[in-house]
Amino acid sequence: MDLLLNGEPFSLGQTKTIADLVISLELDGKFAIELNQTIIPRSEYTTTTLHAGDQIEIVQAIGGG
Repeated sequence: MDLLLNGEPFSLGQTKTIADLVISLELDGKFAIELNQTIIPRSEYTTTTLHAGDQIEIVQAIGGG
């Protein structure tokens, strides 16, 4: 399945949900995921299905000062 991830073409294998995407990208820490311009709550990652052509933005919090 092909989609856009942070503005770049990205191809997914067996990934079907946002939770699967998080696991495949090995994301941890604080981050937010936007799917087609809608922020998805973490509580919905396992039930939010991805489709070809979806636009995903992942923003990760970085500490510093």
